[in-house]
Amino acid sequence: MENQELGKILIIDDNEDLLFAAKMLLKKHAKEVMIEKDPRRIPFLINNNNYDVILLDMNFREDTTSGKEGFYWLKQIKEIDPKAVVILITAFGDVEMAVQALKEGATDFILKPWQNEKLIATLSSAIKLKESYNEVDKLQKKQKQLQSDLKKPYTDIIGNSASMKNIFSIIDKVAQTDANILILGENGTGKELIARAIHERSLRKDEIFVGVDMGSITETLFESELFGHKRGAFTDAKDDRAGRFEIADNGTLFLDEIGNLSMPLQSKLLTVLQKREVTRIGTNKAIPVDIRLICATNMHVHEMVMENTFRQDLLYRINTVEIFLPPLRERQDDIPTLANHFLKQYSQKYRKNFTGFRPAAMELLQRYNWPGNIRELQHAIERAIIMADGDELDSRDFFFLSAKPASEKAPANNTLNLDDMERSTIQRAIDKNGGNISKAAKELGLTRASLYRRLEKYGL
Repeated sequence: MENQELGKILIIDDNEDLLFAAKMLLKKHAKEVMIEKDPRRIPFLINNNNYDVILLDMNFREDTTSGKEGFYWLKQIKEIDPKAVVILITAFGDVEMAVQALKEGATDFILKPWQNEKLIATLSSAIKLKESYNEVDKLQKKQKQLQSDLKKPYTDIIGNSASMKNIFSIIDKVAQTDANILILGENGTGKELIARAIHERSLRKDEIFVGVDMGSITETLFESELFGHKRGAFTDAKDDRAGRFEIADNGTLFLDEIGNLSMPLQSKLLTVLQKREVTRIGTNKAIPVDIRLICATNMHVHEMVMENTFRQDLLYRINTVEIFLPPLRERQDDIPTLANHFLKQYSQKYRKNFTGFRPAAMELLQRYNWPGNIRELQHAIERAIIMADGDELDSRDFFFLSAKPASEKAPANNTLNLDDMERSTIQRAIDKNGGNISKAAKELGLTRASLYRRLEKYGL
């Protein structure tokens, strides 16, 4: 057993020999061992210290057989700290007394003289219980904070533009239903924030929200990650493991970048969504799951259906309601609000006293195209705050937005590298058409979905 595994222990017994022996045994395994022979000091000790486990004798000198003193002090401890983990010790193995002790709030009951291995094992189990109490307490505090945040509508989603007000209206209408939602939009537009907002206003808000980045899961791990596996099902399956569907049971499952799934994986996903049950790898047992499904993608799945790269029946299954998040360049009215939000956030983080933006800086931010959307704006303001001086951000603090680095400029026309030539041609088509993807795709002889895949490939 590793040192300090048993945490901080208090032992209360009027037998000094027992106290000394217990301390000598446990100090090798515990973070700290405190001993006390006078039970009257219990209120002072409990009020002024935090103990992981308390070992309490049931019989002191005034009453050596009935256990009344032990029950009295157990009650006092639980009144001061209802979540205290108390193990009662006695030399008399009265089963009725043990049952009564557990009813009164004791965690366990051991007889003395004890076996050392038995005492350590009992304390080890008690420590795990204490840790679970602490974890529950943390979760309850987080839940209270979440409930408090919910009273402030759309705290994390910033925007007063007409398009965002329309999205807020859609969220209000769909959140209380169990309708499947498909969120469309470019990278960096805040699709996960929308998904969380829907969950936090749904009937499942007290249950778990599980997010999965489908683009990061390899084909070989897809079933294991989403549906789970049994120990020994494959080489690295050392334990039984629940998949994301099981974990999200009764809550919300958010599948991000669902457009990246291959056709075979789309088929497997569709089967689970239709049957509402999963089967772990290595078993034949179907496990029913009850989830609210929200999906998102930056790809044009409707065009992918026409190109036979996305299953139409899967699209029907996941998009009972569609929400389209416009790119930041189409939400220019929201840029000042977002910019000031990030200014305040990073001024606090880096302990700087920036109060706002000079007119030239805000004009630059509103004029810039923001290909990386809100995420790029956030990173730009963080970078400017780190490097800038003074109390206002000026346009020169965003010099890196005025032109792309040399390494990102279009390659020379005399290159014979096919990728470079394609990248250059795509860039020229986009520039020629003022950033209009549909017109650029038409001129290039591509579908919008094909062009978007190439834009992602070349980082354009």
